[in-house]
Amino acid sequence: MIILGDHLTLNELKQVWKGESVFISDEAVKRMEATRSVVESIIEKGEPVYGVNTGVGRLAEISIDRNELEQLQVNIVRSHAVGVGEPLSREIVRAAMALRAHTLAQGLSGVRPIVAQKLTELLNADVLPVVPSRGSVGASGDLAPLAHIALTLIGEGEAIYRGQRLPSFLALKLAGIEPLRLQAKEGLALINGTQASTAVLAVALARSESLLIAADAVAAMTFEALEGVD
Repeated sequence: MIILGDHLTLNELKQVWKGESVFISDEAVKRMEATRSVVESIIEKGEPVYGVNTGVGRLAEISIDRNELEQLQVNIVRSHAVGVGEPLSREIVRAAMALRAHTLAQGLSGVRPIVAQKLTELLNADVLPVVPSRGSVGASGDLAPLAHIALTLIGEGEAIYRGQRLPSFLALKLAGIEPLRLQAKEGLALINGTQASTAVLAVALARSESLLIAADAVAAMTFEALEGVD
């Protein structure tokens, strides 16, 4: 069992992408609750905050009615789920989900604890979003890949469950998981990050370490077979 929200090592992340279970620490839950209260206070006061009660991008100066804040977050996720190409591997998707949950659990994004916990639910049930491999803009965040992960959280898009590619709502139903209902700021928080790119890097780094070890062993055996001397 790997704890998310405090300190996460490459070796721990490697265990997660290989199938280890995860959970959010109690301390992380408290941090998220504290910062979420700040977001809710801002909403109560009606203060304009980007992506919370305003549009995004060129629509940043457009105010959003309070009764439409949840729909705004769903729209943000849907509008950014535009990836193309072959799906990312199981290992990369699991790593990206764990990294996003870990980041949200730092308590700096203003989301409810249930958002990070729902990601761990999917990981532990092995419900993995189908995430196209192309479409990230990198510097502005892995908006498209993370949006595809967020789609599955809300019961949309597609997911892999027990070896089958299914509509996400069906995969969640079979796994006994309720779709997440996004609240203010949470859609934006789910997609604004570089966890997909970081996951690709982490998996590549772990494989490189294995190759380096193998290369040293091959070199030593070759040297021995050739009866090499210093």
